[in-house]
Amino acid sequence: MSLVILFGSELGTSEAVAEHLADRTGFDGAVSVYDMAEFDPRDLDGVEFLIVVCSTYGDGELPTAAEAFFDRVEIVRPDLTGLRFAVFGLGDSVYGDTFNRGGELAAAKLAARGATQVGEHARHDASTEIKPRDLAGEWVRTLPIRTLIAT
Repeated sequence: MSLVILFGSELGTSEAVAEHLADRTGFDGAVSVYDMAEFDPRDLDGVEFLIVVCSTYGDGELPTAAEAFFDRVEIVRPDLTGLRFAVFGLGDSVYGDTFNRGGELAAAKLAARGATQVGEHARHDASTEIKPRDLAGEWVRTLPIRTLIAT
């Protein structure tokens, strides 16, 4: 696998964004999209670039599928050194301090296993008129995916 997009969602918005991103990466190779609930952390071995699309749930927590995925990461404890990743977070600024916390938690958990975050950490705000797919389409063009996978 070359480019993998994982999504964690409660209401489906992250899934829709992940599918949209798959069509907008500009990458010529294989792009795979998975629900975190159905992805084995051991399969991160061999992934050259990872995009995480993650909503925020409850009081600034990971959505259910993402929480289960990262619980499995803690059990398996994969060495993610060399894995480069980017995060597109979804949240609502009306929640103040917990705004977009799901994406931040996902980034921290990947970095704790040795992965390196690249590019701007995108943070969609549901309180704006900007559609998440529109922001995601603009954001993904800023990522150096081709350069990073080629090296």
